[in-house]
Amino acid sequence: MTMLTLDAEALYQELRASVGALVRPETQLLGVWSGGAWLAERLQADLGRPGRAGVISSALHRDDFGERGLSASTDATRLPYAVDGAHLLLLDDVLYTGRTIRAVLNELFDFGRPASVMLAVLVDRGGRELPIEPAYAAAKVSLPPRQRLSLARTDDGHFTFSVHDQS
Repeated sequence: MTMLTLDAEALYQELRASVGALVRPETQLLGVWSGGAWLAERLQADLGRPGRAGVISSALHRDDFGERGLSASTDATRLPYAVDGAHLLLLDDVLYTGRTIRAVLNELFDFGRPASVMLAVLVDRGGRELPIEPAYAAAKVSLPPRQRLSLARTDDGHFTFSVHDQS
């Protein structure tokens, strides 16, 4: 069995270069808590954008809420800009079933109605259960359903990926 290895830093550099074409002056960055929030925060700085990137949690709108319960991310949503009429670039680390993105969109609409929302991800691992596709993915990989791909951030702000089996 081949072990999947992904260079998260190299993928971030691809994401940074490519989303530059998606981001207009009026575009606001919004990261899905936690990996997507790390991406949005770093992109905000690397692209020299004023202000702060937003952070959004999926916790209160998940369809598996009964199984997962409340997590520490329930109060993670921070939107330092008005949502109504905003053009948003939603960032996430790994796109899998699409259920987190659906929950995030429900949370977002609790705050207003954006003019547009584009999705960019570091890795699209396939396996979609909902009709959600990113405008940009730095990598597309295939993993068995039992495996989980997780983004981590080091103390100096660099990204790494790990692959592990779910229990």
